[in-house]
Amino acid sequence: MSYLVLARKYRPRNFTEMVGQDHVVQALTNALTTGRLHHAYLFTGTRGVGKTTVSRILAKSLNCQGADGQGGITATPCGVCQACTDIDSGRFVDYTELDAASNRGVDEVQALLEQAVYKPVQGRFKVFMIDEVHMLTNTAFNAMLKTLEEPPAYLKFVLATTDPQKVPVTVLSRCLQFNLRPMAPETIREHLQKVLQTEQVSADTPSLRLLARAAHGSMRDALSLADQAIAFGSGQLQEALVRQMLGSVDRSYVFRLLQALARGDGKTVVETSEALRTHGLSAASTLEEMSGVLQRMAVLQAVPDSAQDDSDIEAVEIAQVAALMPADETQLLYSICLHGRVELGLAPDEYAALTMVLLRLLAFKPVTAPAATQEKKTLKIVPQRSAEAPVTATSPAPAPVFTGQRLAVRDMPGAPAHTQSPPEAVPQATSPVPASAPPQAAKIEAVRVLEQPDSRLNEPLGRVASSVPASPEGDFWYATVQALIASEAIAAMVRELALQSQLVARDQDQWLLRVERESLNQTGSRERLAAALAAAGYPVRLMAEVGRVTDSPAKRNAAAAAQAQLAAEKIVFDDPLVQSLMRDFGAKIVPGSIKPA
Repeated sequence: MSYLVLARKYRPRNFTEMVGQDHVVQALTNALTTGRLHHAYLFTGTRGVGKTTVSRILAKSLNCQGADGQGGITATPCGVCQACTDIDSGRFVDYTELDAASNRGVDEVQALLEQAVYKPVQGRFKVFMIDEVHMLTNTAFNAMLKTLEEPPAYLKFVLATTDPQKVPVTVLSRCLQFNLRPMAPETIREHLQKVLQTEQVSADTPSLRLLARAAHGSMRDALSLADQAIAFGSGQLQEALVRQMLGSVDRSYVFRLLQALARGDGKTVVETSEALRTHGLSAASTLEEMSGVLQRMAVLQAVPDSAQDDSDIEAVEIAQVAALMPADETQLLYSICLHGRVELGLAPDEYAALTMVLLRLLAFKPVTAPAATQEKKTLKIVPQRSAEAPVTATSPAPAPVFTGQRLAVRDMPGAPAHTQSPPEAVPQATSPVPASAPPQAAKIEAVRVLEQPDSRLNEPLGRVASSVPASPEGDFWYATVQALIASEAIAAMVRELALQSQLVARDQDQWLLRVERESLNQTGSRERLAAALAAAGYPVRLMAEVGRVTDSPAKRNAAAAAQAQLAAEKIVFDDPLVQSLMRDFGAKIVPGSIKPA
């Protein structure tokens, strides 16, 4: 017995089996139930979304005779009567499918319309289905207009097209139009999972996600790719094999690139681009995957409390990168990735073009202007004629700090500590003191100038320290957060708020957290974290401030991961066999290929 491909084997036989087109199914079901049947239908949509399938189900609904031979027009064809089985097998004499892509002339259309004068032979209705109707010539369209407008009572027209813009308005006005939408990746994934379970084919969730994304909204494409993946994987679907078959880029490369872009690490960006070249991974696919991740990051940054799919293992990494990158930078990166993909075909080497796109992301990294809402104290040197301690142009000034209402000067080598009251106004020197001028005394004054608050905006993002300064509050907060994560009490942005924050102070009914990104300091996330803490036995009110974080669970985890990574690399590089291969044959270890067990 010959093998029947999945796309044909699992073609829906009735409206209840249709997937992802509920709006069309509901309209046709109600029309069939109430008997309000139009004489011409136009189904539009991309390939593989069910246009021909809906046409065949509609033809069965109109001609179904029922299992006992006494049935009538119904929205639920039996599938066992002579009319249903003949339409499914393509031999029902009163159902005619015309492919307008190869039969587009007026002669073919006239031959079809000549059959319209004869009543149905077996069924109640004649059904003419014209696929890719936009391919017909203008003369052919004109030939069918009169019959399409006023067909006999026993004749129904079903037209299908992937490009409704090319169908004349005179035809559109005579039809009831339905737009079949591209299916969502999650809808395709769920249907693939059911089909493969029926086929008893083992498949992991990441491989199904890859197939669903690669189908681009077409269920037929998804089933065809599943057939190919089953053959490629010898009867099973695994993520690594499906990626290899599709030529998809492992998203670990995408997350590595985005983290490097977030912290301005050009070296890692270039090394990752070379790794993509070494492994022969598609440059266009890299930018597509980056665009997809950036889109999800932008949604998460704009709506921190948006629903997350708990089965999506990438959601955690996306949330982590979203916390590292400002929202405006995410939008810029997304736009550059989209435009850069178009430019790949213009370059003689697509990997060189990919590197240039990635470096452009670094070159146009937004620079945040200083905020005019914070203050600091700085020094001005005001020449004095009195014989106090001289300060020359090359002499470093001691750093002052305010203590209450007094200005104290920190002790420095060779400078006595003293204090003095800050003045209300200080004149500023207009020119430096010449080196040859006689030494003059200088009085150190403090004036108020504007400065951006102390935060991670002034330093590279994502810096992973080798060690984190421990504190009792940090130990307590780390243990609490780890317990909440282990019990799955927090997820998505709430989990990121807990991981990226530092517990600054706490008392019986109120805790103060500090975060480095304003995007983490959302009221909804803070309230959900407080609710999780209350359920864990800490009914407290959470307050949050924005500032520099030195001890957070994320930093501790990063420090532990960095130490584990260094230990793993040391094991590999210290191996005698690896050393001999590098020494004798010039072998190189691919950057990022070493992972701790």
